[in-house]
Amino acid sequence: MNEDSKSTTNNALSKVPEVTLIFWIIKIVATTLGETGGDAVSMSMNLGYLVSTIIFAVIFIATVIAQIVARKFHPITYWMTIVASTTVGTTLADFATRSLGIGYTGGTALLLALLLASLFVWKRVMGSVAVEDVSSSRSEGFYWVTIMFSQTLGTALGDWTADTADLGYLGAAAVFGGLLALVVAARFWTKISRTTLFWTAFILTRPLGAVVGDFLDKPAAEGGLAMSRFTASAILTLFIVACVLILPHRAARRSH
Repeated sequence: MNEDSKSTTNNALSKVPEVTLIFWIIKIVATTLGETGGDAVSMSMNLGYLVSTIIFAVIFIATVIAQIVARKFHPITYWMTIVASTTVGTTLADFATRSLGIGYTGGTALLLALLLASLFVWKRVMGSVAVEDVSSSRSEGFYWVTIMFSQTLGTALGDWTADTADLGYLGAAAVFGGLLALVVAARFWTKISRTTLFWTAFILTRPLGAVVGDFLDKPAAEGGLAMSRFTASAILTLFIVACVLILPHRAARRSH
């Protein structure tokens, strides 16, 4: 392949992965890790929500920069950034809903507004919020800001469903799992925008991961399995690493 052909191929590829079943499996496990990992630092290590948020925010910013400066899609860098976004989302949501005292309902409403505003501005500036078109530094910036808001929203929404709605962790997991099943059905049997369905599914995986993470490490008296947060985080990390290193990962092909 000559240099012109290589350039054409690179320009046709996005900086994010192709959306496949493998993508969604890793995404759900990564969001679960975000919950157990975030709680391990803020609660088990007793650093508090604010300090933990600052720590994870620094890590998130560093991984985003690494992702943006990379010239092409790298699975390890990408999934490190996703995990960083879930951990900072966990502690930021807990800080907003608990330390600031706005509650799950207020936190969910605020974060939903921020998420919708991010998507709106991204659409107005770039003309598309399709993940296949994430190839420039500007579009990547919008992409990661939107993801950070979605991860934070998902944490608050998961906690609200499990606690305020009194469904418990398994009940909340069933609710979000059922909603994801509806999105999958809409993908095959409706003409709803694929971009809309992607972001809907992306958002829903976060509260699913949040309640599964809580189910793993909460006390048995509260309906959990009482696993150590560090043990649960280690197991989830090993699973993600194995998936990233062993399974094939390809960059998404741009839509235009």
